[in-house]
Amino acid sequence: MRAPLHKDTVTLSVRVIPRAKRSEVVGAGGDSLKVYVTAPPEAGRANDALIAVLAEWLDVKRQQIEILAGASGRNKLVRIAGVSGTALEKLRADRIREDVKKLR
Repeated sequence: MRAPLHKDTVTLSVRVIPRAKRSEVVGAGGDSLKVYVTAPPEAGRANDALIAVLAEWLDVKRQQIEILAGASGRNKLVRIAGVSGTALEKLRADRIREDVKKLR
């Protein structure tokens, strides 16, 4: 993951796995956030699904998320406006802890 561009915007490297059994953020995979989406990689459907999953996971509006690079590949650069790097790390840690609790 990359450092914020400015105070309330964060840029992330994301690895998207299309045609998964369910849509979810599965955690870090190297330097990227790994996200499964059920949508196929056709006509931008996987990109739309990625934005929806990230918006729900981070509790932001879909309009706050933009794919900056990699729209046609699995590795993407995503910008999220209206959230600080500190808040993103806190949200990420909280969500991963919740997901681990669900597995127990």
